[in-house]
Amino acid sequence: MARINGTLWEGMALARHRLGADPDAALRAVAIPAGWPVEAGEALAGLVPGSRPISLPRAAEAWIQRALSRGRKAGLMDDSAANHLAEGLRALLITRRGAPGAEVWRGTAAEARYVLNLPAFLDADASFDLEGFAEAVVLGVRFLDALGNGRAGRLRLGFCDMAGLLAALGLAYDSDEGRRVAAGLAALMRGVAEGESAAMAARMGAREPVALLWPAPPDTTALPGLAEAASAALQAVGACHGLRHGAIIALTPADAAEALLGAETAGLFPAAGSTRAVYTATGATEIPTRAALAAARMAPHRVGQLLAPVSETARKTMAEAVLPFLHAAPPAPVAVPGPPRAHVERPAARGLLAHPRSTGGSFHASVGGHRVAMRTAEDAEGKLRELAFSLAKEGAAYRSLMDAFAQAVTIGLSHGVALDDYVTAFSYTRFGPAGVVEGDGEITQATSVLDWAFRRLAADYLGRADLPQPSEADCAPDSLSTAAQQSPLLPLDLPLTSAPEARRRNFRIVA
Repeated sequence: MARINGTLWEGMALARHRLGADPDAALRAVAIPAGWPVEAGEALAGLVPGSRPISLPRAAEAWIQRALSRGRKAGLMDDSAANHLAEGLRALLITRRGAPGAEVWRGTAAEARYVLNLPAFLDADASFDLEGFAEAVVLGVRFLDALGNGRAGRLRLGFCDMAGLLAALGLAYDSDEGRRVAAGLAALMRGVAEGESAAMAARMGAREPVALLWPAPPDTTALPGLAEAASAALQAVGACHGLRHGAIIALTPADAAEALLGAETAGLFPAAGSTRAVYTATGATEIPTRAALAAARMAPHRVGQLLAPVSETARKTMAEAVLPFLHAAPPAPVAVPGPPRAHVERPAARGLLAHPRSTGGSFHASVGGHRVAMRTAEDAEGKLRELAFSLAKEGAAYRSLMDAFAQAVTIGLSHGVALDDYVTAFSYTRFGPAGVVEGDGEITQATSVLDWAFRRLAADYLGRADLPQPSEADCAPDSLSTAAQQSPLLPLDLPLTSAPEARRRNFRIVA
């Protein structure tokens, strides 16, 4: 109890649930702050491995104390600085403003990251907390540096749900005002982060030079004070003599940490629409997204416009506006993955325009007894542009491969690869799970999840009805799906000459 008493956790009311990381996962006891949505508890269950009961304070203290211990040992902080950092990290998590990535929660050796949830910095009157955001950037830099024992030359501090922030401000993603806000926030983030790195360098020694030139932040933005704060932060860095880190600001693919914070998109990814699919007691339904609810408060008659699909050109223009202030190019943006969840059906907020098929779709099925959800996003012409999977029973490695595969398809689509080519390549591919398909009235058998997915996409986006159902034998575990695979593999051609004498002398017979 020593780590809880006397901290922000003490006296906090917790709500206890029995939840799983996905619909088919084993349930475990999860305790989260009262008032947090159930989805946050499911995300916590996915972040912390194992099946034992878990509470947010205990799980967070594990990585907070790990960072403090390493920071003290490396001589980066005294007790006072350590206590300030710990309370700051707790406050960011409690307010759902910031959290580390999954690798930190799980205690793995992967490169750590820390992400800030942009919409959470909006006050009740839709004003952005610039001072709180700058302080969060400082805390993120200190945390990542301490977690790396002060030896990491590159940190990964990023943000998420820019689209949700812009919608809540009443700004269209594809607008000059939206791009200026995004660029201004990235510029402020870089200036503050490098300023903290320079302060560390003054104490511990500089390892990197200060950039002599950098692009100027926007002169004006729709957020009062943002342009001035960004300019001042960058100018202050220019007067420093060196930095501790060669790179700090980087946008990374999302994991369950973003879901824990309540973010709906990763990095600069545009909103997928004004609704999202969830399961109720009667089946799948569409409910408003958090971005749509926030936009309805600011601009109730423009929600559909603010969350309408954007073109590839708009996405590239947004990236070009922000990229100069990042230390690394952002990855191809994908929607935050998340399984369909049980939810109480609520009426749509006033002014919301729900057009799920005009912005993408949610497809749910069970393939060979394994539940899978596929989400798509479309461009303004209704063509497929994004793909994401959520798998229930599969292990982390399999899910990671499917996430990477979906991202590869997304990149290919953005570069002009025809969906028909993907359908030809991946329909009838064979790997488990396979077998009977439930929940899809048109596809009754599938040789793999990809077989179901791409035949589903072919029917919905290409209007193809020429792809027959595989037989039960085709879906059997020992079935071979192509003529090439059915060709005999033996006998093999033997080499024309025997192994050299020198190589034969190295052979040993082990009894």
